[in-house]
Amino acid sequence: MSASMSAQHAGSVTSTWGRRAAAGVLGGLAGGVVFGMLMAMMGMLTTIASMVGSHSAWVGFGVHLMISVVYGLVLTLLFTRFLRSYGRAAASGAVFGVVLWVIGPLMAMPIMLGMPVFSMDATAMMSLMGHLVYGILAALVAVRVLKARRA
Repeated sequence: MSASMSAQHAGSVTSTWGRRAAAGVLGGLAGGVVFGMLMAMMGMLTTIASMVGSHSAWVGFGVHLMISVVYGLVLTLLFTRFLRSYGRAAASGAVFGVVLWVIGPLMAMPIMLGMPVFSMDATAMMSLMGHLVYGILAALVAVRVLKARRA
């Protein structure tokens, strides 16, 4: 069974695993770059860098982009069925962003940094906005890649 056939049986669009992976990488990078710029304006990149023992904003940006690509792959490899149209992708991307916000900055990051989990303040709300932007943009770029004609 070819990769495209297995993708069809999974209830997804007729894309190969390779195309879905490319869509995830490009979508994750697009969403990650925009979200990274928002984080730079909020001064949050050094917090991300502290997760790997650094205080450099550039290291934080690199870590953020790696996480963005991994989550982009999760979106396109596991949830391709929600990426058939731009409208559906935008809605799915928003939900995906909220889920990432709960898992990342509200749970995993505070645990890693010894901070209280589920802390709600202005920074958490700005982070929610960034995760929404990331999820929507990653999904929309992924749809564009998945719909692109093959050369």
